[in-house]
Amino acid sequence: MVGVADVHPLDDTSIVRAELHIEAGHVGVGTSAKLVDAVLDLPETKEGRRLEATLPIGDSESLDRLRARCETVETRPAGATCLVDATLAAERS
Repeated sequence: MVGVADVHPLDDTSIVRAELHIEAGHVGVGTSAKLVDAVLDLPETKEGRRLEATLPIGDSESLDRLRARCETVETRPAGATCLVDATLAAERS
């Protein structure tokens, strides 16, 4: 296993919180993007309107994928973590 995501729908079902983690070391190209896709394709995420995510700072592949699949993506650093607030696309497959 090279990546894992912990996904929590909040009491406000329009918001989904996710923590994405990729193991240190060499991982194949596209691994982070696939993890983002898996999170965004979950039923509980599809029911939401906003995503609050944490991912390792410098994980540009995950950020690029979030930007491609979400309407808006705002980021801010928090130590070794990147905090992401994203508006999920209205129409998702």
